[in-house]
Amino acid sequence: MRSLAAGLTARGVRVAVCAPPAVDRLQDFGAAGAHHIPVARSSDPAALASLRGACAEADLVHAHGLHAGMRAALALGGLRTPLVVTWHTRAYAEGARAPLLRLLEKRVARAASVVLAPSSDLVLRARRRGARDARYAPTAFPAPPAGPGAAPADAEARRNKTRAELGAVGRPLLVAVGSLERHRGYGTLLDAAREWARAETPPLLVVAGEGPERSGLQARIWAEELPVRLLGRREDAAELIAAADLAVLPSRWEARSVLAQQALAAGVPLVASRVGGIPELVGDGAALVPYGDPVALAATVLRLLDDAPARRALARRGLRQAASWPTEDAMVAQVLSVYDELTSPGAGL
Repeated sequence: MRSLAAGLTARGVRVAVCAPPAVDRLQDFGAAGAHHIPVARSSDPAALASLRGACAEADLVHAHGLHAGMRAALALGGLRTPLVVTWHTRAYAEGARAPLLRLLEKRVARAASVVLAPSSDLVLRARRRGARDARYAPTAFPAPPAGPGAAPADAEARRNKTRAELGAVGRPLLVAVGSLERHRGYGTLLDAAREWARAETPPLLVVAGEGPERSGLQARIWAEELPVRLLGRREDAAELIAAADLAVLPSRWEARSVLAQQALAAGVPLVASRVGGIPELVGDGAALVPYGDPVALAATVLRLLDDAPARRALARRGLRQAASWPTEDAMVAQVLSVYDELTSPGAGL
């Protein structure tokens, strides 16, 4: 959202971002040229009234995420303001909540003038939920800040320091990043760790993230004596990935995984589930395995750890694939073309 706000304001668009104050403190939308309007992350009447007031004078409203799309649709009820929804990822619900989630998806898909999605399967999902217009619109991976890069010796020193702090001196280091939730596939990852724990030099797996599955995962790690560390929430994910021999992504589903993008852009080989938008995101720049198959995951990890030339070749392909992703400028131009289409004279008539 911040990247989009900065690009739009640079093109002369007036942008107001409705978000909780904590989000603005983190992203500083004002520095991007946008006006921040504090709106609670809630669907209660007061929050919706606040959101409706903020949207009353808008030529177009762009909601990011399924729940934001639902709140925007409720706030715009009765108004003819075009609504764009970027459906960044899938939500998960089981049992009695699953039908409610499908209903939510249908309401948002049908309320939107246009649904934008970062993966082809999400575009198809939106269409199946009744979207009038659903389009593929990949989110750009933010470029690193401009300026001279770190000297190779400095980068290597930081890498060694990070590995030493994690306890990965003299052994391979694997890194996974993401919330500790069931759909992230960490149960499968621990099953795979049990397989590679029998290696002559077992790799250390570190997982950065927090969530409801933590206690169960930690109990397994202790009970099975697995070479795994749960690091909790970290602000240095990019440094952890840069220090790794391999990054691993065992998820049940992903659209444009930030971990996958960070790993490929950093030249770190990636092993990931062949699910969702991952194949179209990584191309031949990652090793893909079936979701939920710990034997295949462990075998692929061990094969790459034992074959340095294969790791280097995979890293080179990953860097080449990362270079093919859309730039922030291209992303802004695509979104702005949608805005122009919906707000041009005669649109919707």
